[in-house]
Amino acid sequence: MKRNVLALLAASILAAPASGATLNEAVRADLPLLMNVYRDMHANPELSMQEVRTPAKMAPEMRKLGFEVTEHVGKSGLIAVLRNGPGPVLMLRADMDALPVKEQTGLPFASKAIGKLPDGSPTPVMHACGHDTHIAAWLGTARRLAAMKGQWSGTLVMNLQSGEETGEGARAMLGDGLYTRFPKPNYVLAFHDSAILPAGVIGLTPGYTTASVDNVDIAVRGVGGHGASPQSTKDPIVLASRIVVALQTLVSREKNPLDPAVLTVGSFQGGNKHNVIPDEAKLQLTVRTYKPEVRKLLLDGIARIARGEAISAGVPDDKMPVVTIREDQHTPATLNSEKFANRTLELFTSHFGANRTTVLQPFMVGEDVGRYWLNDPSVEGTLFWIGGVPQAKWDAAGGDTTKLPSLHSPFWAPDAEVVISTATEAMSLAALEVLKKS
Repeated sequence: MKRNVLALLAASILAAPASGATLNEAVRADLPLLMNVYRDMHANPELSMQEVRTPAKMAPEMRKLGFEVTEHVGKSGLIAVLRNGPGPVLMLRADMDALPVKEQTGLPFASKAIGKLPDGSPTPVMHACGHDTHIAAWLGTARRLAAMKGQWSGTLVMNLQSGEETGEGARAMLGDGLYTRFPKPNYVLAFHDSAILPAGVIGLTPGYTTASVDNVDIAVRGVGGHGASPQSTKDPIVLASRIVVALQTLVSREKNPLDPAVLTVGSFQGGNKHNVIPDEAKLQLTVRTYKPEVRKLLLDGIARIARGEAISAGVPDDKMPVVTIREDQHTPATLNSEKFANRTLELFTSHFGANRTTVLQPFMVGEDVGRYWLNDPSVEGTLFWIGGVPQAKWDAAGGDTTKLPSLHSPFWAPDAEVVISTATEAMSLAALEVLKKS
């Protein structure tokens, strides 16, 4: 009997009207199911490019809704296509990977998962960036649009992407024939939960919204020896220290102050004993920019400064620093298509109200969704943000985000119900606008 009641409830949800207040009601009716999905995803996170369980759980759900489902796209991504007559092609993308972080939220369904880093070492794993809310809202949006087929026309491509945190996922999916094996989108839309907005507030940035990210390794080489006889050595630790300081002038003295950029040395490793000057020290950098020309200026400058400081220190030519730009880990800046972004912002403001929408400043974080429309004028794309900070915590902090956990924090616990319901409603609304019948 209970199973029959649930089946009737599911059927009534799928048949619910699609627009205005009724869309909100339909999303609310789906919330118990979507929250179960969220809690399951949160308790069972998977590291980048190792997502196996997550797409395997989502694939049968999408098939039930009538989507053509293809698994293992770009290694572990999932593509689901719903064809519904003539019209535009819209791709809705969600990322699903988690982070090597030990959860400290205290949630009853907190992750206890242990994964493996690329070198094989074990690590705790947590959805510290809120991708579990993305997965649930992705499914919720698919449910709504499958129920609304009579109200739109075109092709819907649902992209559940792996490897966003490492910058590999979008590249892998495109490299695996995303735009040749499946309908190529005219529009791409995605959202991300936000730790700087109160729960349920939507933020959008026409133009640049996230930064280009580059990882750079510098092997600073020298001539090692006894710590008591530095005159017989070329100390790589002193040289590396000079490089660290000089690198800051790239941002402060060589770049136009009106062009945002960040250069951070995140790791400095050298030596293993008090009285031994080592042969080598290693630096690891993150470089964040928006414009391609600014990126080039910084990357070229890093190599120039590293070599210049080595020459001034008297390092032999055969021991010049080795600078490696990790192109395999590069994430390009996300440049929202201005017309599409403005139209989406107007739609959200009209539907949710001005008090729940805002224009955000660009961020220096990275997001690889911009690859789907980068350098391709035939594709328009937009990434927007949905606030996840629980209202009580926002009020207690007085809106001061420095007092709140950030994304990637072991304490990040968004108001998942509000994020998922808002995202599902917003994504469905935007999809209906793009795919509306003539």
